[in-house]
Amino acid sequence: MRANVDKGYKGMGMEGRIAAWYARNTARDAADFVALAERATAGLPAGSRILEVAPGPGYLAIELARRGPFGVTGLDISHTFVEIASRNAREAHVDIDFRRGNASAMPFPANTFDLVLCRAAFKNFSQPVAAMNEMHRVLKCGGRALIVDLSKDASMDDIEAYIRRSSLSWVNSLVYRLTFRYMLLPRAYSRHQFMDMSSNSAFAGARIEASGIGLEVTLQKAAS
Repeated sequence: MRANVDKGYKGMGMEGRIAAWYARNTARDAADFVALAERATAGLPAGSRILEVAPGPGYLAIELARRGPFGVTGLDISHTFVEIASRNAREAHVDIDFRRGNASAMPFPANTFDLVLCRAAFKNFSQPVAAMNEMHRVLKCGGRALIVDLSKDASMDDIEAYIRRSSLSWVNSLVYRLTFRYMLLPRAYSRHQFMDMSSNSAFAGARIEASGIGLEVTLQKAAS
């Protein structure tokens, strides 16, 4: 499959009990959410508007809102995640606008956000280049998008080490191991595929760096 060709999503539907299970287990990644939020917002002016695409339970969005006086919005396709994330934000006493919507047809005007983030979800999008184009459209001129996701080139040894560090129960460790091997890795993109997609998007290129078992893809919208 060419990296810039649309694909049908065949993975788990993140609704109901599955979404609740995912929310409970990803809460263990709190330190990762804090570190990413700090890096992503470093140097971002007060009052900047931030969009997280596919925020799931909202843990990263909450950390982004805690980093400064930013306007934070989350867009997720899952009804359950919008409900969970909204509840988590209220309990954390931060103001975040979580909405339901599609990454490839965002319900926002052009030139709205200073920063767009997408963590651990891009591989599941049915129209990846369209999603990149939407990120470009809703960014202000000079704005930046950051995609953080699993690398297709990650080895099972590295994934095993990641699972061990997560301190999961043996049942959840088994579920994670099977999910990585049979669902996530087959859907993940390599560095070359991300470069191909970004080159075919409105961004016309990207900066890509390795990060553990994943990749960090930085996309910049021209200043004018």
